[in-house]
Amino acid sequence: MERVHALFDALWQDYTTRLCPSAAKVHTLLEEGTPLLNDHIALRTFALPKVGLDRLAAPFIAMGYEPKGEYHFEGKKLYAHHYEHPNPEAPKVFISELLVGQCSTELQTAVRGLVDQVDDDAMKDPSFLYSGRPWSLDSKTYEMLAAESEYAGWLAAHGFGANHFTVSVNQLSTLDEVKAVNDLLRQSGFAINESGGEVKGDPQVCLEQSSTMADKVSVNFSDGERDIPGGFYEFAKRYPLADGNLYQGFVEASADKIFESTDK
Repeated sequence: MERVHALFDALWQDYTTRLCPSAAKVHTLLEEGTPLLNDHIALRTFALPKVGLDRLAAPFIAMGYEPKGEYHFEGKKLYAHHYEHPNPEAPKVFISELLVGQCSTELQTAVRGLVDQVDDDAMKDPSFLYSGRPWSLDSKTYEMLAAESEYAGWLAAHGFGANHFTVSVNQLSTLDEVKAVNDLLRQSGFAINESGGEVKGDPQVCLEQSSTMADKVSVNFSDGERDIPGGFYEFAKRYPLADGNLYQGFVEASADKIFESTDK
């Protein structure tokens, strides 16, 4: 587990420094004397051989993670897998990829041009997972990508890193409902993602989720600096299945709306 902890510590450091600085404040608000349990992180990529989902999954699989559920988001042209470690204390990992081949010729050409800049050897070191953007990008290309696919624009601008960490609400003692977490955060000035309702899912699907809206962060483009949506913080409450064990998967309809936390 030492390698797992080290990787997640590095991912957290990058996430709170570069993508979601407000996460540290949320963390402090919710911490009740014991460290918060991270339910899962999410990573984004393009479905192209050099950087596809399998490349991002490889470092986790090398540490004992196993593929579990798979998910399709047809409207957003995304495919995803989630991975679990045999040690239940280890966070789950949710990796999605944009099905580039289903997008416009203009988007495909731009994205392939970005991915062509990636050093294949760099992708063999797990540190690429929190290394940021391995390509040069101008703001005009970013705008073009984001206009067709918010996901493509976000990924092109930020590169590799956790777009969110997730507080396990099950572990909190004073706040035992996702709605109560939302209320506390609102009182502290945080905006909550209302797409599909502020709480996505319900006990019937064994999972409830909510999230903050993404921080606005400064990104350096080749033609100047811009403030754009970065990362967000998610909150998840899991319910027991018929066998008494907590549900460990994800709900497509809910995850689809969580993606919108980074919308402009």
